Amino acid sequence: MEFRDLARTVITLVTAAGIAAGGAVGASAAAPAEPVAAGPMIAEVADGGPSDGEAAAVPPGPDADTWSTSWTQSQQRSSGLSPETFQNRSVRVVTRLTQGGSALRVRLQNQFGTAPLVVNATTAGLSAGGAAVRPESLREVTFGGSASVSVPAGGEIWSDPVQLATGAMDDLAVSFYLANPTRMMLHDLAGRTNYFSAVDGGNTTADTSGGAFPDTHGWTYLVSAVDVLGPDGAGTVVAYGSSVVDGVGADNCGAGCPPPAVFQRWTDTLAQRVVDELPVDRQFAVVNEGIAGTTAAPACGGGGLDGVSRLDRDVLALHDVRAVIYYYGTNDLANNCAAETILAAYRDTFARLRAAGIKVYVTPITPRPGYTAEQNARRAVVNEFVRAGGNCSGTCDGVFDFDAVLRDPANPNSIYPPYDTGDGVHANIAGQTAIARSVPLGRLWRGVLAVR
Repeated sequence: MEFRDLARTVITLVTAAGIAAGGAVGASAAAPAEPVAAGPMIAEVADGGPSDGEAAAVPPGPDADTWSTSWTQSQQRSSGLSPETFQNRSVRVVTRLTQGGSALRVRLQNQFGTAPLVVNATTAGLSAGGAAVRPESLREVTFGGSASVSVPAGGEIWSDPVQLATGAMDDLAVSFYLANPTRMMLHDLAGRTNYFSAVDGGNTTADTSGGAFPDTHGWTYLVSAVDVLGPDGAGTVVAYGSSVVDGVGADNCGAGCPPPAVFQRWTDTLAQRVVDELPVDRQFAVVNEGIAGTTAAPACGGGGLDGVSRLDRDVLALHDVRAVIYYYGTNDLANNCAAETILAAYRDTFARLRAAGIKVYVTPITPRPGYTAEQNARRAVVNEFVRAGGNCSGTCDGVFDFDAVLRDPANPNSIYPPYDTGDGVHANIAGQTAIARSVPLGRLWRGVLAVR
């Protein structure tokens, strides 16, 4: 029996015992990425795996079930470039849970709103493909016992627990109905197709066929996180940064190749590796809190979405976070910021994370052919700080070297051509897969374990 099947069996048994009511465990799982030819470094960084000399026994987890965040997308703006307002219309957002549990809860956010945002009805259920939902899995989602909820301007609200069992890599469809004219907050790069009802289509949140959601879109509206409830929660690893984290390029598979239905970001592949390669008692969630175009430092741009300013809401407000994989700095350099400014933001962010008991793993800044000689000199200073001692000169817990994965051996200031989307900045699917395979799972697991 494979680890993922064993995990589903455990969840089913727990549900049958009465800890969670109803909701068959989903059977969907993302297929492992296709093998990628070796690039400028071996695809998997050798660290001996999860059992290289460590004790066989795993220390016990929490006594009670634990809420862990299993999926995220950071809000980055209001719906000014998409339909301005929604009225008497429903929206269906599909999220991929990187770990499952016996119950779940959903976070709605109104981060950039200037007035309360009223949601009149919400449902959740396991995706049956496209806009369809598996009928037996459909659940009403409530907030303080009510079907309707008002999310305050600049605020967020978590739903009540939803008794629906889920498995790792299940797709969860969250649908909500907006009766009144509403301007929503969103994330630009959903990485998959989401759905609208027809204009004036009414409350179609209970539709399971998908037929009531004929219109598609590529944004993620309103829903910014999903938690799952599991015994002895293994915790959550947050990928935090700019477009290299957000997944720009993860739909690029080369000339003449149709884009995949679900973007293959390195975080997606890393989450699948956890499911496929680690024992059932060493699983953890991997969530993506990237926003393209953002910076490490407030002084370097980013419109208030820099890594310092959004750390509380996009990382520290999540649940059971054990580790962060941090990639920031490329846009700071492009905006002509000094190395010292970038490093000050690094130190600030790392100190706040570690003070919260969160392990911090950092990647050096990857190549960008548009950098000037001076900007490359600054990149070298930042990267030397990150690599020094293997722990960011003592300020972080380890280094995952995406720069070494992506750079062209023949031209270290450029991306290895088979990994390049063509813009010289972002990795295509082959490059995304190489990044994911370079992360040493054993080392990352031990970091998660250390903060139990």
